[in-house]
Amino acid sequence: MKTVGPRIRQLALVAVLGGMVLTAPAFAQEGADALAAAAESPIPTKNMLQAVRDGGLLMYPIVLCSFLLLVFVFERAISLRTGRVIPRPFVKRFIEQVREGQIDQDQALALCEENRSPVAEVFSAAVKKWGRSSVEVEQAIIDSGERVTNVLRRYLRLFNGISTISPLLGLLGTVLGMIKAFNAIATADAMGRPELLAAGISQALLTTAAGLTVALPALIAYLFFVGRVDKLVMEIDSLGQEVVNAIASDGWKERKSGAKKAARRAA
Repeated sequence: MKTVGPRIRQLALVAVLGGMVLTAPAFAQEGADALAAAAESPIPTKNMLQAVRDGGLLMYPIVLCSFLLLVFVFERAISLRTGRVIPRPFVKRFIEQVREGQIDQDQALALCEENRSPVAEVFSAAVKKWGRSSVEVEQAIIDSGERVTNVLRRYLRLFNGISTISPLLGLLGTVLGMIKAFNAIATADAMGRPELLAAGISQALLTTAAGLTVALPALIAYLFFVGRVDKLVMEIDSLGQEVVNAIASDGWKERKSGAKKAARRAA
């Protein structure tokens, strides 16, 4: 009785190994057949144009939004360059000449009109109040700075609008695609035929993905350019304050009193 158990286990092991040996060629043959079938009929892929067509009519406004986003991102990237908004050589030369009295009001206006940059527009508004109190000059800079800020923020609402509208268009396409799929179920008994549901579900997924793909870069571009405009406006305001100190009558009095004090100390 003691030898029966080991013999049974040995026979069972031999049977299992034999079965594996017999079935291994069958599995190998099935794997080879599957690879051959995959090589003969590869998975179909779609290009971008075909994906747009499968997405339905709402894909076209989403594509239009992406085109507008691309165009105006390049436009704002060029227009908001620091060298275009605040040209360093002009600003440095202008402030030095005004502070040291090397140019008068007419010459300063001519330099600003020649440069035509946003910072030159702010300087021009300040120069027109040459010799007046610092309050009047600062008010001129504030008024001109608001106009310049509006120019710098041009088209930024477009980015915000695209980031808001694109997901809504994608959501609407999703709803229409699901309606199409449920209509196929109701009218064609498509529960057992998934190919009839594929069109509606594909439309739903494509429009959602396209809307989010356009909305995310639009939101990133909006936040980036808003931060850039704020930085440029702050720098223009700081430079305008230097011009106020150089051309306002209050600044002249302070510089004269400072020069007299320095002369007395030297004496």
